[in-house]
Amino acid sequence: MPVKIVMNNRGIAILVTLTVITIIIVSALEMNRRMRSTVFSSAATRDRMTLFHMASSGIHAAQALLIKDRNNSNSDSLQEEWADPDKINEILKDINFDDGKITLQINDELGKIQINSLVKFPEGRDFNTPQRVLWENLLFLLTSQDETYEDIEAAAIINPVKDWLDSGDDEAITGLSGAESDYYQDLDPPYACRNGPFTHVSEIVLVKGITRELFHGAGGSAGISKYITIHGLTSEGGNSFTYEGKININTADLPVLAVILPAGSEGLAQTIYDYRQETSDGVFIHDLSNVNWYKNIPGFGELEIDPDLITVSSDLFRIVSVATLNKMQIKINTIVQREKEEKTGKWRCRVLRWEAE
Repeated sequence: MPVKIVMNNRGIAILVTLTVITIIIVSALEMNRRMRSTVFSSAATRDRMTLFHMASSGIHAAQALLIKDRNNSNSDSLQEEWADPDKINEILKDINFDDGKITLQINDELGKIQINSLVKFPEGRDFNTPQRVLWENLLFLLTSQDETYEDIEAAAIINPVKDWLDSGDDEAITGLSGAESDYYQDLDPPYACRNGPFTHVSEIVLVKGITRELFHGAGGSAGISKYITIHGLTSEGGNSFTYEGKININTADLPVLAVILPAGSEGLAQTIYDYRQETSDGVFIHDLSNVNWYKNIPGFGELEIDPDLITVSSDLFRIVSVATLNKMQIKINTIVQREKEEKTGKWRCRVLRWEAE
């Protein structure tokens, strides 16, 4: 009997020992997993912080370039350093990082159609006629280029946009196709008509008649989102403001150039586009500092673009800075406005919108 008891005790001891060893191994593996997870998480957090500062440095470099440009010139065009990818890359080389890289792009936001200028502010009640013509031309251009939009009627788009912008939320809708809050409150889900300026360009999708296809594009064609902006506000003192709606003819993309031309002259847009980029031995040969420079193009002397629609200067720019590190990436998309400080007389860039993704 004593021998059996000893054997049983030894068996139990072995089982207890194996159990303890198993628990220790499992605990060690779990601790290792947690430590590795903590290390990876810390490394990812570190990289995200590094990426944010890298992308931010690109934004600051772009602002410095825009301020330098403003001190040297009163006009803005694609001939300048801020629009030259090679010059931007040279500047980025001076920003040293042990790892990772930055890409930077600067675009003139006033090379687009300002949707908030469709209505005359500060009153905010009536159409801005030249801007209405722009919208008509833009919608005609889209419908003529892609059959996806062939059923779109300009008034069915323009009138609801005007009602969204104007300050009169009552039964007096614009035309037969307009829409005020009564229309939007009957939707599912319901929402209110803003009756004021758009605050984000994607907000226009909420407007009656603006489909996602029209906004983003369809059938391989670009939508209106590529050619419009909500920015361009001009303060008139106090709480009064307006949107002039002038487009920089020196930076506007080809379709925007086409819609600012008089009816029947849309085909001349390509010539204007090419003329402003013409070079000789790598040097731009045409002066774009005067708003009527397009008249210097052979055969364009009689062409008249509405002076209320165009300018050759801008202080409103979009800066996109993308930082990449260890297969991670962060993009900062900003809108900045150049303005002169009253006390110092120096130019600075004020950030109007900052989005990181």
